[in-house]
Amino acid sequence: MAAQKINEGLEHIAKAEKYLKTGLLKWKPDYDSAATEYSKAAVDFKNAKQFDQAKEAYLKEAFSHENNKALFHAAKAYEQAGMMLKEMQKHYEAVQLIEKASMMYLENGTPDTAAIALDRAGKVIENINPSKAIQLYQQTASVFENEERLRQSVEMYGKASRLLVRGRRLDEAAASLQKEKSIYKDIENYPTCYKKTIAQVLVHLHRNDYVAAEKCVRESYSIPGFRESEDCAALEQLLEGYDQQDQDQVSDVCNSPLFKYMDNDYAKLGLSLSVPGGGMKKKSPITSQGNAEGPAVKSHENEEDDEYAGGLC
Repeated sequence: MAAQKINEGLEHIAKAEKYLKTGLLKWKPDYDSAATEYSKAAVDFKNAKQFDQAKEAYLKEAFSHENNKALFHAAKAYEQAGMMLKEMQKHYEAVQLIEKASMMYLENGTPDTAAIALDRAGKVIENINPSKAIQLYQQTASVFENEERLRQSVEMYGKASRLLVRGRRLDEAAASLQKEKSIYKDIENYPTCYKKTIAQVLVHLHRNDYVAAEKCVRESYSIPGFRESEDCAALEQLLEGYDQQDQDQVSDVCNSPLFKYMDNDYAKLGLSLSVPGGGMKKKSPITSQGNAEGPAVKSHENEEDDEYAGGLC
């Protein structure tokens, strides 16, 4: 099956090259027909798992479309070539081609397709180079925002925020979360604003900035329904515990379902949050009583040892 597909692909390549040849009666290459044959060849090679040959065919298709002034189709071919590089584990080269495709989509006046390509590039590189992925997701968000597609934009800012938290780039994460919350407020998705406030507070407290965390909650009082929400009550309890260095109270809040079932990156921030100075949990009364009695029992045993220290006589 694979051999058959490879042979079919090579036949399409031969046809494409024939369309590009010129002669006495044919002064201009037939780029349109050549692009079609290169596209068919690329699909055959891809089906045969010959990703390098598929990539080359897609690049030749893109070149043909560019010569034919068909920018959108050229961009599509470059994007597909990038995906072949991804299959070959050449992630950085893949991202470069997909970014090139995105720029061509923008030139062609199709920003939505450009944004989708940038998102795809981010997914390709996310586990290898998170910083590059953050940049790509922020670019995607910006393109969507310019097109007033706010729901898609805020989703991309969310991806960037989570990666910033994961990379402990907390100052940038705080700014990114504020951007998210602002958009959610604009589209009147108030319950999600509450969740973003929780994430903001956790980030600020991990930055050791209690003032910013408190200000964040105070500013959120203007969001409809926030004051009456369980999110607000939990955050006020969290800030109180943090301010009083009560690790028990902080841990209780952060272990509540409201915090534990957030996005994983924010749930981890809650579970790892310690009060200033790395305060320990308060000892329970039973433990304290037991510890208080401990030395007395030991002392009594010592007395018994002393009583018979000189022997029975």
